Amino acid sequence: MKQEIDLLIKPEFVDAYKDGYPLLTRESIANIDKLGKQGQILNLVDSKKKFIAKAYYGIQNKGYGWVLSLDKDEKIDSSFFERKIVDAIKYREDFYSDSYTTAFRVFNTQGDGIGGLSIDYFDGYYLITWYSEGIYVFKEEILKALKSAVKYKGIYQKKRFDVKGSFLEDGEDFISGSTAPCPLIVKENGVNFAIYLDDGAMVGVFLDQREVRKTLRDKYSKGKTTLNTFSYTGAFSVFASMGGASKTTSVDLAKRSLAKTKEQFSINKIDASTQDIIVEDVFHYFKYAVRKKLSFDIVVLDPPSFARSKKHTFSASKDYVNLLKEAIKISSKNGLIVASTNSANFSMMTFRGFIDRAFKELKIGFKVQESFSLAKDFRVDPKFKEDNYLKVVFIKKLT
Repeated sequence: MKQEIDLLIKPEFVDAYKDGYPLLTRESIANIDKLGKQGQILNLVDSKKKFIAKAYYGIQNKGYGWVLSLDKDEKIDSSFFERKIVDAIKYREDFYSDSYTTAFRVFNTQGDGIGGLSIDYFDGYYLITWYSEGIYVFKEEILKALKSAVKYKGIYQKKRFDVKGSFLEDGEDFISGSTAPCPLIVKENGVNFAIYLDDGAMVGVFLDQREVRKTLRDKYSKGKTTLNTFSYTGAFSVFASMGGASKTTSVDLAKRSLAKTKEQFSINKIDASTQDIIVEDVFHYFKYAVRKKLSFDIVVLDPPSFARSKKHTFSASKDYVNLLKEAIKISSKNGLIVASTNSANFSMMTFRGFIDRAFKELKIGFKVQESFSLAKDFRVDPKFKEDNYLKVVFIKKLT
């Protein structure tokens, strides 16, 4: 059993924790000097020493830990974690029975009751991501719980202990079972993805964009030229091509994106030589496209929340309006812009404000076709709606 200590919560925060708010913030703690090693079990108490909630201490970029239970007598052991994992799996039963999609999120941090922990499924292989040293302290209990709850081919892990969420590369990605093929081929709505479970921080696909990619393929791509910016491994390009796009252009600054994107086309029996795959700073490419008077029927904007190249620093909260304006300039008449951000620093309302501002400054009309947030497998705690970070808007340029 982990050591338990009482942690005093300031009066103005007590009601929020009683109501189920899950994030333990520095501002809410009255006796922060009581915190010792990460992984401690914390009994949150009010000024009268009355129990509020049970949490664990784990420093993340978001705070100092997460509430685990409102039950004073609940033990935080392998049985506790197994109950949470079993509930998460039951919630996603329909994903397990879908032969067209074999990659999805099984456990989504505080949305499934344990902040700082996520588990993804890749065709029989499970990938655990630890977001703080505090949750990693429970590794053995969580592994025991996962192994008891599921049948698995193999289990892998990623460590993101840094307060900024940086990946810790220590050669310990593989944990248990059999090692996965390299690449491991998984499906998403019938489209193949080549992923690598032991090749650095990212595996090759962002699962949270599944419904967005399907919509692009099924409703918008046929006969359209498509520019995919910040393209990573070319997932949007592949889906557009599978939907009948006349041609795709993928642009990303990372040199690895060229080989990775070619691989994704290849495993879907698409000749990569018929597509354009460009290793270039996206902002340089926008200038090139304007200079060459290029235009695209569809422009996909899916930048990281923050990125830095030799000549550009991009912050979604500060620079998305200008990014949109660049995309609008090279969109064809009645073209479509898929504007996406994974920044948790602003709301969908603010994001829609960015869109409105960009078009107004260029004096061009637009119409929102549809919008997306996180899909079912990325379950969000209703008491922590700010964690629904994904914001995607399909915008038609009116001109």
